Amino acid sequence: MTVKEITPDELKEKLSEGETLYIVDVREDEEVAEGMIPEAVHMKMGDIPDKIDFFQKDVPYIFVCRSGKRSENVCLYLMDKGFDVTNMVGGMLEWTGDTKPKTT
Repeated sequence: MTVKEITPDELKEKLSEGETLYIVDVREDEEVAEGMIPEAVHMKMGDIPDKIDFFQKDVPYIFVCRSGKRSENVCLYLMDKGFDVTNMVGGMLEWTGDTKPKTT
């Protein structure tokens, strides 16, 4: 299985055009405390199997982590379950857009 990919610049472009995107940041709490994409929701990678009901099969999701590896693993897991997923390659290390601190 090949995971669909989007670059940080492509994602930033779509957001700047006002496109409605469903972005999920799968990093740990201490990582998102440093800032996350404002439109993203935070759901730690390890919590996803327990929160699978959050996701809808007819909604495309974009997954983000620090470098793109954990989010790729999440994509593979959810693809196997029939979800429409895309991985942001390069992760937050390559993100040059706005960030916001995580709010609880």
